[in-house]
Amino acid sequence: MSDYTVKHVKDMEAAYGGGFVKARASLGVTSFGMQVIRMPADYGDYPLHDHAESGQEEVFLALKGSGWIEIDGERVELEPDVFVRVGPAPKRKVFAGPQGLEMLALGATPGSVYEVVGMTELESLSVPVDALDGTSN
Repeated sequence: MSDYTVKHVKDMEAAYGGGFVKARASLGVTSFGMQVIRMPADYGDYPLHDHAESGQEEVFLALKGSGWIEIDGERVELEPDVFVRVGPAPKRKVFAGPQGLEMLALGATPGSVYEVVGMTELESLSVPVDALDGTSN
């Protein structure tokens, strides 16, 4: 029997009012992190962060809409068909453009076994926060 999973993004579990789609867990992936992030038009509250402590690198790909990612203060455009890789140390923050942004975010630590982050597991957030206004659902 073949080992594969097929699932439409609309049928995957999401948190934060639908803004954080748990693609990794929904597909049963355990070797790397993978989420779909949905941001409304002109959204700028994506957290500034790095992965210097964990050593994780990330790859971002806009699926719909557009926006940009600031990497150590440098603006890099996000649009469909453009992949952006960010190493562990640079600080990064994503912003949505006027049409909003839906992006795929992949992450793993080179040379290490992937460790699942609790918030990416299915049914891990009992009170999701709405990505549009920051309120609980």
